[in-house]
Amino acid sequence: MLLKYFYDEKLAQASYLVGCVATGEALVVDPARNVAPYLRLAEQHGLRITHVTETHIHADFVSGSRELAAATGASIYLSDMGDANWKYAYADQPNVILVRDGDAWKVGNIQVEVMHTPGHTPEHIAFLITDTAGANRPIGVFTGDFLFVGDVGRPDLLEEAAGYKGTKEIGARQQFQTVQRFQQLPDYLQIWPGHGAGSACGKALGAIPSTTLGYEKLFNPAFQFSDENAFVTWLLDGQPEAPKYFAQMKKVNKLGPALLGELPQPANFDRKTLDAAVEDGCQVFDLRNRGQFAAGHVPGTINVPADTDSYITYLGWLVDYERPVYLVLPSVDKLQSIQADLHSIGIDYMPGYFSPEVMLHNTQALPVITAKELARRLPQNGITVVDVRGRSEYAEGHIVGARHIPLGYLADRLNELPRESTVVTQCASGYRSQIAASLLQARGFENIITLNEGVERWSELLPTEKA
Repeated sequence: MLLKYFYDEKLAQASYLVGCVATGEALVVDPARNVAPYLRLAEQHGLRITHVTETHIHADFVSGSRELAAATGASIYLSDMGDANWKYAYADQPNVILVRDGDAWKVGNIQVEVMHTPGHTPEHIAFLITDTAGANRPIGVFTGDFLFVGDVGRPDLLEEAAGYKGTKEIGARQQFQTVQRFQQLPDYLQIWPGHGAGSACGKALGAIPSTTLGYEKLFNPAFQFSDENAFVTWLLDGQPEAPKYFAQMKKVNKLGPALLGELPQPANFDRKTLDAAVEDGCQVFDLRNRGQFAAGHVPGTINVPADTDSYITYLGWLVDYERPVYLVLPSVDKLQSIQADLHSIGIDYMPGYFSPEVMLHNTQALPVITAKELARRLPQNGITVVDVRGRSEYAEGHIVGARHIPLGYLADRLNELPRESTVVTQCASGYRSQIAASLLQARGFENIITLNEGVERWSELLPTEKA
């Protein structure tokens, strides 16, 4: 048996290829939309990808199951365990096979057995893997978003992101029962989770790529509860904000993502088109770095610097999927990789892009401020500090008097900010605060300044308090 691990650092998303060397067949579990890495690896090892599966209808990235099946002719195995709201809309296609708890199939000599593991989502399943060529018991489990290293999947996404009210407590109780079921499985089983640290699908995911069930039984907090009500309270408490784009991902993955080869290619537009797009109120994201944007940008564009892995998540928070997306690129040679990032969260409607050269004239600077200067000016009247970090970050310590509006909710809460006075945006490093400042400027706020220093600096120079 051959097992290969793939990891998308930007989305903290893991996928796997399991191959039977004897027969040359392979299975891919929870594939990303960019299927090139799976095809390359299969070719390197002389394997044919004959089976594709996923643990659930994903909320945080676009599934590559359809894309990979189209490229290889593989059969797709999908969960049939959800209720009417959680059935795959493309399940009637000839290459789709629906599976339920206890079902099994083989990939060469490798047996794949389905376990229903509801809690994170109602239809969630896991896969017990047995290499029958040398064993009659499973070696490990692909747990998807049920069990992570040090954590279990959050049960509140249906309610917080997809709007299904009253489902998070039901999900939490299902998660408790799933944990109890895993308590009965052998400790030696390897656990191959669907995410690592940085994913919003849990609150305390570990950074180690895999674990064992015995280790999780000893140290994972979820396995320490015998009382269901106490477990529910613990699981629902302290979950991070659910990114807005999660609702779109659920929709796309349920209906079936478009094949990438069917999408139109974006055009390289000129400055005249950029000005017209901004004038028409189109959403234009400037992906250049913070210094370049602050030095000169077109007012009306929103800066989401693509020089960090997290940029695609913040873009997902801000984008309107119903409208076309235009990009100012940091360089044209980044187009392909940036397109792949956008496609990974379903931003497919991109008519065109602009090279950084269009920003050489008729631009405006974005005012920035240091923590030292803010400390000097803050006692004066007319300055509103807006902390755009997450809930837990704000609770741990924030500037006295700062208003807390997490970045992802800023566009929905503009009426809470004074337009007549100076607004200073602030975060942990200056990255999110600049995104926020550019967003406010694009929404018509005139007196906007971004604090370009991080928490280490402003916590030394400014009075702080805990929530």
